Amino acid sequence: MARDRDYELGIIINPDVGEEQARAIVERISQSIINNGGQVVRVNAWGRRRMMYPIQHHRDGLYYFFDLIMPTAAVVEIERGLRVSEDVIRHLMKVRDPKVVAQQRQRALDDDRAAEEARARAAAAAAATAAQPATETPVEAPVAVEPETEAPVAVEADTDTDTDTDVPTEAEVAAEASEPEATADASESDAS
Repeated sequence: MARDRDYELGIIINPDVGEEQARAIVERISQSIINNGGQVVRVNAWGRRRMMYPIQHHRDGLYYFFDLIMPTAAVVEIERGLRVSEDVIRHLMKVRDPKVVAQQRQRALDDDRAAEEARARAAAAAAATAAQPATETPVEAPVAVEPETEAPVAVEADTDTDTDTDVPTEAEVAAEASEPEATADASESDAS
């Protein structure tokens, strides 16, 4: 008896086919795997992606990845069917490491258990909330008070306290503007 192994199959479908036809191609490949004694664990659709280089004059492709469990003898038959298909631009079948697969499946089981427990806790909390007697005085929920927003206030620099600021006051600007004229007048009077 042939031993079943874990495989990953990656395919790139011609981007010119429609979404409906791409789903039909994925379904046909899945059915071929099942007919050859395999099992499709998961189909991961990446969608339209840009390829590194053109393949058969296409720059984009529809990417799909399959996680499979099937006998080794079925690999040849599946790959033959993929090579014959004109809509499949490229395909790659590779054997997955059993240790990594076992870890991923254990993680998936743990995640499923945790999600199921969370749903059970939420259902129990909802049932407990619904079962509370109506005679109890309802607790008022705290009302959220929005903080008052103040309009921005223009702050003027105080000349007594801010002596070393980089922004000159109006008096300093007026003094600087009159200084060159004063020095120019003084130089004219010296020249005469």
